[in-house]
Amino acid sequence: MRFAKNRLRAAASAAVAVAMGAAALTALPATASAAGDGLSLQYRTSATGATADQSEPWLKVKNTGTTTVQLANVKIRYYFKADSAGASYRFACSWAVKGCANVTGTFGTLANPTATADRYLEIGFTSGAGTLTPGADTGDMQLRFYQSTWQSLNQSDDYSFGASQTSYADWPKVTAQLSNTTMWGQAPAGNDPTNPPTDPPATGATLFDDFNYSAYNDPKISAHGWSVRSTSGGPGVSGATWAPENVTFATTSGNSVMNLETSTAGTGESTKQTEVVTNARKFKNGTYAARVKFNDAPKYGPDGDHLVQTFFTINDLTAPMADDYSEYDFEYLPNGGWGETSDILYTTSWETYQADPWVAVNQHTEGRQSYDGWHDLVLTIDNSSIKYYIDGQLFGTHDSAYLPERPMSINFNQWLIDLAGQTSTTARAYDEQVDYVLHVKDQVLTPAQVAAKVTAYRGAGTTFEDTVPAADPLAR
Repeated sequence: MRFAKNRLRAAASAAVAVAMGAAALTALPATASAAGDGLSLQYRTSATGATADQSEPWLKVKNTGTTTVQLANVKIRYYFKADSAGASYRFACSWAVKGCANVTGTFGTLANPTATADRYLEIGFTSGAGTLTPGADTGDMQLRFYQSTWQSLNQSDDYSFGASQTSYADWPKVTAQLSNTTMWGQAPAGNDPTNPPTDPPATGATLFDDFNYSAYNDPKISAHGWSVRSTSGGPGVSGATWAPENVTFATTSGNSVMNLETSTAGTGESTKQTEVVTNARKFKNGTYAARVKFNDAPKYGPDGDHLVQTFFTINDLTAPMADDYSEYDFEYLPNGGWGETSDILYTTSWETYQADPWVAVNQHTEGRQSYDGWHDLVLTIDNSSIKYYIDGQLFGTHDSAYLPERPMSINFNQWLIDLAGQTSTTARAYDEQVDYVLHVKDQVLTPAQVAAKVTAYRGAGTTFEDTVPAADPLAR
């Protein structure tokens, strides 16, 4: 979790807007989701060279069916070959009839790479894009993407690129989906956009911990690479301490569960916060998962404190606005805070920050509702995007601009933003519970694959495994 103390949620998001071109579309839809549904897609490019500073896929989507289509349910994929294994890309919209603010672009990695495609740009729409009535199209969407280093890119080996397409025409090498059903186009072989990713190899380097410990000072905790924090410092209210004795372990529904208790009597000196963190910073790309129980109400005492309950991965800020800082958060605020007045869950991807004066460069997604109870949290990081899942559902996708440059630690903590939410001096305490944590290095797992892997560990009686190698000290 962040060590930037109190922070306003300034999302200085480098997620750039999108634009596209459109005209009437004609071609055979791949499948039909319901009677009356239909989409077609047209493409042109204004960057026709084999190499270019940026790729410029301009697109139009047309409703060829007989029912009105919500554009928020439409996804378009443009497939391309990365210029190198470590290349990252950024998306922009130059102009769109529907408004660039209503067009989104994220990058993904194909499960089955081909000679002409191992990545894709997925175009989506916000609810503000509205609908398409039968026969209507989106109009022009002038889109572009480029390497984050601004090095020239090679388009000649890109599956969806058409050098001769200087005016709009039907283009089957870009796919269009409606409500997760492919309505137009043909993806590269073995990569139907409706198919889930293939199962990852069984031998990926992995950290799994079922938190099967007796107490905070159990020698196995440090032997397994964890620290229960007792050192001073942020985040949290001034004067608060970190209390290792408030990290306890118990059995719930047959599984060992770690409990983090945070307590206060309304003063900094009476506030005791909790944190558990890996000693090693050796985690970077791959899948992170944990089953966490958030609690809206205190286990005793008056409610209302501005509390943060977390699961996150982070490295150190070496200097204000350092460009090699990385942090990826699940943060639940059961009583609001940071300007929010009620329950809110944030997922946040950090590029960097400066504490004084406060400057934040991040991208976040929020859910304004109660998340009281147990939840399966999954975070995936590959070379093109960061994805957050809650209970098997995609919650947020963040851009390649926020990918990590250095390895990180894995952390859980619970702390108070301030003492303004509840001013009583009556003692109260809150719990956050953790069932397990899993990291699989350099492999993107679906939530279902995460669940299967955890089930396999438990079925084999394995409560801990760590085969993730130490980070190269020169790694960036």
